[in-house]
Amino acid sequence: MKASIRKFLSLTIPLFIGLGIIYYQYTTLTPEELEKIKISFIKADYFYIYLSLFIALFGFWSRAYRWKFALQHLGYHTKFHNDFFTVCVSYLVNLTIPRSGEISRAALLKKYENVPFDKGFGTIVAERIVDMLIVLLFIAVGFVSQFDKIYQFLIEKGVQFETLIWFSIAGFILFVLFVLIWIYAEWNIILKLKQKLSGLIEGMQSILKMKDKWNYIFHSFFIWFSYLMMFYVTIFALPETANISFDIVVMGFIFGTLAVGFTNGGLGAFPLAIAMIYSLYGIPNDVGVAFGWLVWTSQTLLTIFLGLLSYLLLPILNKK
Repeated sequence: MKASIRKFLSLTIPLFIGLGIIYYQYTTLTPEELEKIKISFIKADYFYIYLSLFIALFGFWSRAYRWKFALQHLGYHTKFHNDFFTVCVSYLVNLTIPRSGEISRAALLKKYENVPFDKGFGTIVAERIVDMLIVLLFIAVGFVSQFDKIYQFLIEKGVQFETLIWFSIAGFILFVLFVLIWIYAEWNIILKLKQKLSGLIEGMQSILKMKDKWNYIFHSFFIWFSYLMMFYVTIFALPETANISFDIVVMGFIFGTLAVGFTNGGLGAFPLAIAMIYSLYGIPNDVGVAFGWLVWTSQTLLTIFLGLLSYLLLPILNKK
């Protein structure tokens, strides 16, 4: 009973958050802005949308290929089409419950390649850690390069310099306290966390020990490069965004990536995040919203199409 309630909440809460964000966006836009957004969708140059979808396919391909290296390291030589199709299905499942795709991916690999669930899931967890590190690298580069703009925005919003200093000091103190507690505390919750993290650390160490580690690392960066390029080419679909500089594109990409985890596939949150960050650079709200919805809608439709197609092809191609 508790498991079913938890599953229901994990599905509905992100969905309602996404719908709430959409409602908030809709009510804060003027009729003129809504009309401009409709016109943007009609007049958009869809060649660049299709180009972005084509680039996205390289990201799917590279993720499946990277996974193959990790599985081979464990002694499992899987068929590439099964790796690719299970990745596509996992993206589709993630649109329902955030991060549930990882479980379905390991389950499908167990079904069609007989790779033990825990082994397959372990390689996926290791992937996510690598992805998280790359995203943190993006964030660090983005915030350092755009510090002046972010600082100016905070000042304009009434945030005082002294407040930022106090928050920085408080953050540093909390970090030191956390490190001390982590090292010396014998609390059950800390011990359980250490036990769980030891498995993750072991998974990361296995990447460094694998035969094809440089290929694995190359594909890890290539995946995110393809995501960034997919996002970048879309700016040329609208005349109002065609001249955006690359550093602004990177900031939009960072905030869009972070927004995806808040709701089902970034529903509502993705366009809102794009519009908010682009407003820092003087891009009108209706343009930012239109661009965000163009990117999100096209990528979501591709995810649904590839996910459903892969789900249908998996049993056909694995008939015995």
